[in-house]
Amino acid sequence: MIRTLLAALLLSTTAHSAIAGEAVTYKVAGADYEGYWEESEQPAKGLVLIVHDWDGLTEYEEKRAAMLAKLGYDAFAVDLYGKGNRPVETGAKKAETGKLYNDREAMRQRLLAGLAEARKKSTAQETIVMGYCFGGSATLELARSGLAGNVVGFASFHGGLKTPKGQSYSKDTPPLLIAHGGADSSITLDDVATLGKELEAAGTTYTIEVYSGAPHAFTVFGSDRYQERADRLSWDAFTSFMASVLK
Repeated sequence: MIRTLLAALLLSTTAHSAIAGEAVTYKVAGADYEGYWEESEQPAKGLVLIVHDWDGLTEYEEKRAAMLAKLGYDAFAVDLYGKGNRPVETGAKKAETGKLYNDREAMRQRLLAGLAEARKKSTAQETIVMGYCFGGSATLELARSGLAGNVVGFASFHGGLKTPKGQSYSKDTPPLLIAHGGADSSITLDDVATLGKELEAAGTTYTIEVYSGAPHAFTVFGSDRYQERADRLSWDAFTSFMASVLK
């Protein structure tokens, strides 16, 4: 059987990640946080900040970082929970995300601290921010804030799409890519439509892709929700997005 390009790339990055990737400890408000750095194998086309799902920074984000490095991008997976805080139980995951959803200032502070750390390590000037599930929500939080200078694009994969009261997008918001599963029961197609109307009214540059039959968390390798087709198509869309916004 012929492997898909995505599967082949994932397999080829496993050994690379173990050799080239490194944990990076940095400070946020006096506390230790631990991100993950993966350097491009060639002069970097740009820097990608990866924002983790609700279980914290795990091997999943490390694999994505290795995939990006293979494609010629520097990648840094940010830590929004704190060093050693990687919740396993569902209740603990909800508690950690709840803290940040209820304190948007803290969420932005941790995102910006991770971005600053990433830029210390990379020679690339322009940055793209991307995230999965909770990380997708956090990515859009940063996009709305307008605080992330020199970020040229934001991408959310099966992330939360609702805009908190008092926040908004603008015409100056860098381009957005929204990758969404059509069968997502957590974030509905009504939510997608609402966001589309909001972005259109604001004059924001955006692309929304919806993948039929794909559930929530459709990109998570090895999970019951993983859908190879949607993962492949969304990754292709993301690579095209990177090429279009990184000049």
